[in-house]
Amino acid sequence: MGGTHQREREGRGRRSRLGGLRGAAVLVVVLALVGAGLVAWRTGWAEERWDALRGRTSSDGDPAAVAAPPAVAPRVVASPSPVAAEADASAPLDPAALGQALRPLAAPVLGPRVLAAVGSLDGPVDGSDLAFTRGRGTAIPASTTKVVTTAAALSLLGPQHTFATTTVLQPAPGSSAGAVPRLVLVGGGDPYLTRAPVPTGAPTATFAPPRADLRTLARETARTLQAQGTRSVALGYDDTLFTGPAISPRWEPGYVPDVVAPISALWIDEGRDAVGDRTLAPADAAAGVFRAELAAAGVRVVNTPRRLPAAPGATPVASVSSASLAQIVQRVLEVSDNAAAEVLLRHVGLAARGEGSFVAGRQGVVRALAGAGIRLGASVLHDGSGLSRANRLAPAVLVSVLRWAASPKHPELRPVIAGLPVAGFTGSLSDRMGEGAPDGRGRVRAKTGTLSGVSSLAGIAVDADGTVLAFALMADRIPEQRKFLAQTTLDTAAARLGVCPCTR
Repeated sequence: MGGTHQREREGRGRRSRLGGLRGAAVLVVVLALVGAGLVAWRTGWAEERWDALRGRTSSDGDPAAVAAPPAVAPRVVASPSPVAAEADASAPLDPAALGQALRPLAAPVLGPRVLAAVGSLDGPVDGSDLAFTRGRGTAIPASTTKVVTTAAALSLLGPQHTFATTTVLQPAPGSSAGAVPRLVLVGGGDPYLTRAPVPTGAPTATFAPPRADLRTLARETARTLQAQGTRSVALGYDDTLFTGPAISPRWEPGYVPDVVAPISALWIDEGRDAVGDRTLAPADAAAGVFRAELAAAGVRVVNTPRRLPAAPGATPVASVSSASLAQIVQRVLEVSDNAAAEVLLRHVGLAARGEGSFVAGRQGVVRALAGAGIRLGASVLHDGSGLSRANRLAPAVLVSVLRWAASPKHPELRPVIAGLPVAGFTGSLSDRMGEGAPDGRGRVRAKTGTLSGVSSLAGIAVDADGTVLAFALMADRIPEQRKFLAQTTLDTAAARLGVCPCTR
């Protein structure tokens, strides 16, 4: 089965600045130092098999929490020196120097279709003024799709937006004065809602946002109900914020539940059960957990929870809120979180079209990009995570989105840049770019993309002259038996941008 792959290391992180935007602004970047341990993962089904192997429960169901393999000793990477002086904004990029740096893209191991686009990060978002391009048309973007999804979400909702999970009371139709009131658990599309509070652990190289949880919501709900004299309720749950199919028809068979759970506005631990396995009924499972937590808090539930849309006039009881969208975006990009990216696509659809579906989300992305002056052309996206092999993106579109996110005119989009993994230090790049030009480690930030036969990178690099480059490198016809060597080759090309004297 084709699936998305990535690895993750756990450790103490140190962060440093990565250089400045040419001209108007200094681009702040974070370099995290891997120290306390190492975590390996590959995004997709293999990532989640770590859960089963460790017997991990969903309360710590976080890719960054996977323990280091016992045979792997922790290592400390020396902190890099400041990477570059501020660039000369008037100096153009040298296409010949970029071509020389990207010579690894000609390696046969990458297969017959390799596309690339490179330009200065402060260039126009319409895709013009590219200093280097390779190939024509579009390619399968895999998880670099998440750069587009998160930028659209931030544009439409704003970085401080949060998602609330609530409880409401509504009367039973035709009930008598002594009837048990109906309590409804209402899902608000929080991608990182958990069953119980997540303990604060040692700092890691991968960002972990704060998370709302059902136990806290149950206790607050119980306090309010008991203060009103209510000690028994009939429980329903409302997951109707999202509509349409919960599973994309553009995904490969077997993705659900191996890679993602059905996408729901109400789930806990991204649709996982108590032992860490994904469930095919995430909203029903969340309601069952809430029922148990409510009983533990002193409120008896007289029924088995059932799906029950909340009435418009229902009385609010309690609420818990997610982390900010900026924090969610950073997590999604650092660990290439497929499930959370799909939830964000639904919110894009709600914001742009009033409908939380795959189709509305796709239309919302197109609208958000068009509003910024970015035209997709022949590019098309069918989901928010990049799991679909039917997705197609031109590398110039990815460069345009990066330029949009880095523009001083759009500070609300800066979490896209801040969330890109740092080569050799954080997230899905924590164990990559160790080959080739060593100085590229720490000088490159990029979103990875991997499916069977597909490898891509989209991000930024600070070259030897201090110029911040935006780049997208894509190959989608890689021979299966050469996939690891192909990934290393693509990494080498990106790392070479970090040491390239690419300014004339």
